[in-house]
Amino acid sequence: MSRPVDALDSAFPVAASIALDLIRRPEVSEQWSRPSVLPHLSIGGLACHLGRQAIRAAELLPTPSDLPVLESADNHYERAAWVSEGTPDEASVAASNDEAEAARGPADLHARSAAALEEAGNLLARGAALDVVPIPWQGWALRRGDFLLTRQLEVVVHSDDLAVSIGVPTPEFPAEVFDPVRDLLVRLAVRRHGQSALISALSRSERAQDISAF
Repeated sequence: MSRPVDALDSAFPVAASIALDLIRRPEVSEQWSRPSVLPHLSIGGLACHLGRQAIRAAELLPTPSDLPVLESADNHYERAAWVSEGTPDEASVAASNDEAEAARGPADLHARSAAALEEAGNLLARGAALDVVPIPWQGWALRRGDFLLTRQLEVVVHSDDLAVSIGVPTPEFPAEVFDPVRDLLVRLAVRRHGQSALISALSRSERAQDISAF
């Protein structure tokens, strides 16, 4: 029996490849230790966080899970504690994996991210990625398409963060990458702020308000 194929099986490697091209830009290496646009996080730490999305995929796509499976990617963000905790403080960021990995330098990140992208792409192409993927740090699992969507959202959002941090244009993602992320962000923004806030922000500049999804 063939494994069901999700549209994001082909979209995620495209997203991760675009992120890898951004991470490899010389501006990232040249400004590695400088602050990024995210509070308390260096450009190197942000690049490591972006590159980790392919690494997570390579690690978790073939990993069996007995964790409870959430209904959707939306549920993942509704339940994740970090969404409601606000901006991490300086001590938390300094102790994070992002800055620890940044201390190993850009060449290490380039090698790990490239290897992970190749492995994740191979897993998806040859049907070795499982239908349910664990997210062990959260204590639940997602169906493969929902898991890839969460990683794709991270790639799209943090590619913008990194591009702005180093002063280059944000990469343009193809529709198969961008559109599912856009739709997820809209749903999360509506859940958080309501329909009226979204309508005003998108159509009435005179009464626009914050509609951040997080």
